[in-house]
Amino acid sequence: MTQKKILAVDDANTVLMMEQLILREAGYAVVTARDGEEAITKAREERPDLIVMDVVMPKLDGFQACRRIRDEHPALPIIMMTTKGTPVNRAAGQDAGCSAYLTKPIDRPAFLAQIATLLGDGAADGQ
Repeated sequence: MTQKKILAVDDANTVLMMEQLILREAGYAVVTARDGEEAITKAREERPDLIVMDVVMPKLDGFQACRRIRDEHPALPIIMMTTKGTPVNRAAGQDAGCSAYLTKPIDRPAFLAQIATLLGDGAADGQ
């Protein structure tokens, strides 16, 4: 089975490092981007199987980046991550085309379970 590739997008170093660690330990290949513009470029160049995208970032926020990525990759699963899990933000994420919406701090089992669900990958057990 081919290793699934995930694009992790966040402007905060500590969050990006935590996501990388969790995803690599779960057996995923990880590429990173630090803002929405870089995420769009990496989505095009790297062809990830899934994107984990922060909402608040410089240049283009996660909602704007999600909309632009959706134009080129309509079926690509995108998980929006934020510290503000308000109903308004969840609705904005859905309007932007995100596949799922999770809050920070990262809940490792829930994070991996959501990724496995979106990828149809029973191998990621969240442990």
